Amino acid sequence: MEIAILVLSFIILIALRVPVAWSLGISALFTILISMKSIPALTTVAQRVVTGLDSFSLLAIPFFILAGHIMNKGGIAKRLIDFAKALVGALPGGLAHVNIVSAMLFGAIAGSAGAAAAAIGSFMSDQMEKEGYSKEFGVAVNVTSATTGLVIPPSNIFIVYSLASGGVSIGALFLAGYIPGILTGLLLMLVAYIWAKKKNYPTGDRSSFKTIFKTFIAALPSLFLLIVIIGGIVAGIFTATEASSVAVLYCFVLAFIYKEISVEDLKPILVQASETIAIVMLLIAMSIAMSWVMSYEHIPQMMTDALLGMSDNKIMVLIIINLILLFVGIFMDMTPAVLIFTPIFLPVVTALGIDPVHFGIIMVLNLCIGLCTPPVGAVLFIGVGVAKTTIQKVIKPLLPLFIAMIVSLILVSLFPELSLWLPRVFGY
Repeated sequence: MEIAILVLSFIILIALRVPVAWSLGISALFTILISMKSIPALTTVAQRVVTGLDSFSLLAIPFFILAGHIMNKGGIAKRLIDFAKALVGALPGGLAHVNIVSAMLFGAIAGSAGAAAAAIGSFMSDQMEKEGYSKEFGVAVNVTSATTGLVIPPSNIFIVYSLASGGVSIGALFLAGYIPGILTGLLLMLVAYIWAKKKNYPTGDRSSFKTIFKTFIAALPSLFLLIVIIGGIVAGIFTATEASSVAVLYCFVLAFIYKEISVEDLKPILVQASETIAIVMLLIAMSIAMSWVMSYEHIPQMMTDALLGMSDNKIMVLIIINLILLFVGIFMDMTPAVLIFTPIFLPVVTALGIDPVHFGIIMVLNLCIGLCTPPVGAVLFIGVGVAKTTIQKVIKPLLPLFIAMIVSLILVSLFPELSLWLPRVFGY
């Protein structure tokens, strides 16, 4: 009964176009009304919304969001694109590879797929079209490659997963994301290479060593931020939350050095970042309330028993969970999906001996696909909006790139060492 009320009320509210955050909170309230009277139920849900945000780790999210907005306006994207163009621009489908590598670098630094899609897409879309690439192919490449920044650290969604999982090490998650994120990027480049050869897209001129070195030096201060953040966390110099504030300070200084941001630009940057932070934190608060209600009603235990009752084979259970998450990702944003489904699925996979860090990477990789699919794919809408085209036209070139992302998900699911090798090397 509890599961039925929770699921049906949420689906009905979404169908009525109620915002996702409010749908989560109202569904949680409807569900807990089975066990409590109205006043205690309202009080409990409200209390969980407030106390759910009372977490030191969650402070990292607004700081990383602000850092991403500063990077978006601070000329960092352009320097990374120039470096990527010097590295891979001469390959068949050169500008597509530039888009992918730039998105991997910028997304990793900014920790936001949306920021990467907006920053890289606004710069690359016109260039690709001018050189003979179809606009829709450019959008498809931009949208799918932007999600790699959610897997390559630092990444806000790993912080959310750490909170939802009950304290999985953020440092271990950050390290675990490198190989899967790079693997996804390489598979996307392979598809872009094959598509470019098939469509006979142009290649750029081979860059000299001098040009590569020059663009690398120009991009080095931006790339050094990754070393500062990840190195500082791994070395124990600061926590992920402290690293996020260091990232903001570093980005401010770098943007002023590049002379891309003036004092007058700070107000709109802070306002835009605040809007994003408010949306994300409300989603997190409502998701935490729903997670608590599910725990109170023993829904995770019921789901665990149901899944383990279907099969005790690790691979089969992972396939079932991945299929469920792929379906969920089509209709739900990544943050609430992680907060809601981690408490449900994590007990199942840990009972089968799957490492929580490995499962975190699987979950994030899986839900990244949902960011690129209609009707709720936030990154897809950003990419389409930047390029001024339609979703219908982008679907065809998206399909082979989806296959690359799914292949990456399968490989990471089947081979845990792709996720766990680096954390073990650094003692996590």
